[in-house]
Amino acid sequence: MSVDREALEASLRRLDRLAVGELDMAGLLNQVVDAAGQLFSVTGAGLLVVDTAHELHYVAASDQAGRHLEYAQLKTGEGPCVDAFVLDQPVRTADVLADDRWPLLRAVLDRARVRAVLGVPVRLGGGPVGILDAYVDHPREWDDDDVEALGWYARVIENLLAISVAAHRSDQLAGQLQYALDYRVTIERGIGFVMARDGVDAVTAFNRLRAKARNSRRKIGEVAAATMRGEPLM
Repeated sequence: MSVDREALEASLRRLDRLAVGELDMAGLLNQVVDAAGQLFSVTGAGLLVVDTAHELHYVAASDQAGRHLEYAQLKTGEGPCVDAFVLDQPVRTADVLADDRWPLLRAVLDRARVRAVLGVPVRLGGGPVGILDAYVDHPREWDDDDVEALGWYARVIENLLAISVAAHRSDQLAGQLQYALDYRVTIERGIGFVMARDGVDAVTAFNRLRAKARNSRRKIGEVAAATMRGEPLM
């Protein structure tokens, strides 16, 4: 499906004129997510940002189907948004229920109003801190224009998040972003360590660190550092 370039440019111009001081950050992020959903004529769109456990949670979502997608990926530790975040690259699927990459997710999403999903990284400080996604309730192919266009909306969000962190805001979102920035290198090294030690891919290594953090009620940065010092994950 080709993106209407004139509509995209007009939408981005409107977002560039957002008065950052007039709305809270949640309101601004919702405006960007809504604009992306309107351009793509999708069932829904959403923005997921990592918390201190490196779990991806929606801070803006246009409908309940998005919340179900979030829940399913948190429950299974797999899916297009998880891959896009860990691999720091766009991930697309024409039909998540027919995609062999995420068998556990397919079972949890059965009968949900989510079929085709496109996720692109939202970066801050040189690495991913979240995912902007779009989804529809029927199979659909995403082309390179779709990926590029959603990426432009991700850049708008990145600018807003950078403003939030630079302003030293005390709200929950700013705190989550600051933690992601402070512990990114440690977490990335921990993922690489587990990959080399256990002979697994990046997503599996990430999920092992995440599971340990969840089960021990610690932050994932602490678990990554302890793992590299020799603490077992199991």
